[in-house]
Amino acid sequence: MKDGMTELAWFKSSYSGSQGDDCVEVAIVEQAVHVRDSKDVTRPSFAVGREGWGQFVRFASER
Repeated sequence: MKDGMTELAWFKSSYSGSQGDDCVEVAIVEQAVHVRDSKDVTRPSFAVGREGWGQFVRFASER
């Protein structure tokens, strides 16, 4: 990464299919969770606060 930042450690959810389609990857750091499309990792990622990510995961797990 640029500006002295360390490389993010990306991982896929255990719920991701084995075919690799329709997946996201996340990288968790102290203040945020970074999210990117696993099919095209060259596209920009986005970051969300850890509290917001937790709310999203709880919402998604209820579905």
